[in-house]
Amino acid sequence: MKELVILSGKGGTGKTTVAGALAHLWAGRTLFVDADVDAANLHLVTQPDNLMRSPFVGGKVAQVDSARCTECGVCTDLCRFDAIDDGRLETIACEGCGLCARACPEEAIAMIDRTNGEWFVGQTPYGLLLHAELCPGEGNSGKLVSLLREESRKVATKEHIERIVVDGPPGIGCPVMASLAGAQGILAVAEPSASGLHDLKRVLDLGKHFEIPCVVALNRADVAPRLAEAVATESAQRGVPLLAEIPYDTAVPECIAAAVPVTTRPDAPAAVALRRLAAALDEFLGE
Repeated sequence: MKELVILSGKGGTGKTTVAGALAHLWAGRTLFVDADVDAANLHLVTQPDNLMRSPFVGGKVAQVDSARCTECGVCTDLCRFDAIDDGRLETIACEGCGLCARACPEEAIAMIDRTNGEWFVGQTPYGLLLHAELCPGEGNSGKLVSLLREESRKVATKEHIERIVVDGPPGIGCPVMASLAGAQGILAVAEPSASGLHDLKRVLDLGKHFEIPCVVALNRADVAPRLAEAVATESAQRGVPLLAEIPYDTAVPECIAAAVPVTTRPDAPAAVALRRLAAALDEFLGE
């Protein structure tokens, strides 16, 4: 089973646009995962019908038994998150550390499972999609990404799918590292900007650290030629192939507004470049 993770180091480079195009071009032979669980949006262009939804329990939260609570104030004094005041709990502030429950002299506080969000298996016109949604203000996104990656392998094995493509989170933090577990390749989607070049370097450094082969696609390549050349130079100096230069194309926002992949407009300049990228990725993945 081959697993490719699409990363960018920052938001807004067009990572999900590329993922949606690959879903369309590789329809029926690839399982997709949207690992940007804090702000998932691959489902917007692939339009899944959810076949399954499951709660995500990412930690614990305190629960106060008001009948036993004497409002002694011990929990208030100990809670460094100011989540509890004489037995009155502010759930959103609770970090689930359990100190209040351990220290309560009346044993009036218990730690219970905290549902942080939901995850889904959906059927799109192009194949299966696993995606998730955190509840507002909830954390533990790295755990949820790990859960999606684990479940994606189970689904792919069951459905005899030999390729998994992960639309990864932005940045290089915990959720990104969770999305990389077990991957055979990284597609770094860059943009020709100072921040895009800076964050591309961070993604390539991350790939080198984990010894995962990287390739690069440059989106909106014709918007800033000098910075586009800098991205190409950086890739060449590191020995990382630049597989595609995708031009700025008004068909992209038009297709996003229509909730379809841009490759459904086959004559669009971006779609032409994305088809070349898909072919190059087939070779990169050894297929």
